[in-house]
Amino acid sequence: MAADFAGVVGVLADAGVEVIVIGGLAAQAHGSARITQDTDFLYRRTPDNIERLASALAPHQPYLRGAPPGLPFHFDPPTIRRGLNFTLTTKLGDVDLLGEVTGIGTYEAVVSHTVRLPVFGRDLLVLDLPALIRSKRAAGRPKDIEVMAELEALLAERHRDD
Repeated sequence: MAADFAGVVGVLADAGVEVIVIGGLAAQAHGSARITQDTDFLYRRTPDNIERLASALAPHQPYLRGAPPGLPFHFDPPTIRRGLNFTLTTKLGDVDLLGEVTGIGTYEAVVSHTVRLPVFGRDLLVLDLPALIRSKRAAGRPKDIEVMAELEALLAERHRDD
């Protein structure tokens, strides 16, 4: 099943879930040509936002990605409060929900490192390029290191245009 990125973005935006677009989708919003397989969001961990997040995704059958079928998993407010980062599969595709971004921090720490950009027709907070590069460097995975050169080139190009 192909991921429905626009569907995921729409579900969260329509429910008023406070999220920041991070990862590959953020890179694409900044002009990266890289393909991503999932949507990555940093979510605000307030009680009201956790309720909105659980309610928004409930109809889309969120389940732990890679977990054996039949595990008694419920993506509900108590589960979200007990956890921090969730890699989920849903009827809309794979969704990664992080309570904290490696190398940067929580929603409250990261929000000052965002820009508003259109993402699938929605005006969303997106991790800015310098913070995105820092997060990729801090994660240090091969796929993150590979995209850093492109992100740094995009940042340099923006500075030339200023």
